[in-house]
Amino acid sequence: MIQAIVFDLDGTLVKSEELKGLSYAIAVQQLRGLAEPDPRAIEAYKDVVGAAREEASRHVIAKLDLEPDLAGKLSAGDSREPWHLLTEMRTSIYENMVADPQVIRDNQWPHTVALLRSAREAYCYTALATMSQHREAAHVLKALDLVNSLDVVLAREDVLNPKPDPEIYLLAAERLGVLPSECLALEDSANGVRAAIAAGTNVVALATPFTSVGLHEADIIDDCFIVHSPEELLDVVKHRTEEHNRTARGTGA
Repeated sequence: MIQAIVFDLDGTLVKSEELKGLSYAIAVQQLRGLAEPDPRAIEAYKDVVGAAREEASRHVIAKLDLEPDLAGKLSAGDSREPWHLLTEMRTSIYENMVADPQVIRDNQWPHTVALLRSAREAYCYTALATMSQHREAAHVLKALDLVNSLDVVLAREDVLNPKPDPEIYLLAAERLGVLPSECLALEDSANGVRAAIAAGTNVVALATPFTSVGLHEADIIDDCFIVHSPEELLDVVKHRTEEHNRTARGTGA
């Protein structure tokens, strides 16, 4: 039986992945003195949506050959690596973007937020499993008035291994006191879906304009249900939950 729904944050509850992609583009613009944000940085970030900061920044650096530009900004004796500097630049830009709570509210996915609220009101356990830092997640949850809608909030600091490792989903199930197979995960990225599948949870993937191509190119389509229209989300989750529960009752699980 489905006892809990576990939500990703970036790209699932809010359209923050689009903003994060733009923050990389602006960082490259500043780094190279360009007239406009570099759209190639956005495309590079799409490859690693849902990954931890280090992996994402390293990938953007490799794709755009940014290491010489970043190394030139590091002073002698600076122990930071180029990816640290790009991450700091990108994070500062992003945090300035979302400092106004209204920006977050304007960039929410309303159907997913509505599902979270209705799930909690229906006495289903709820959790957040994000690769954002706790501070970032708390800012978003407060802006959307979702703090009291979640039983468990897990962020990057809570696990050793980032998605696509299943650690955060296994920990969510443990903290909720349910089996992974009793959880339904909502994810938007291939990395997030892989993490949830590897943990043994049921998965519904949200294909956003930012992640649709990556989801369909990944080897995960047979292991999850992909929703392309946000308006279909509530019906799909209800159908998948009822289907799983019928199967569980039939097998005595």
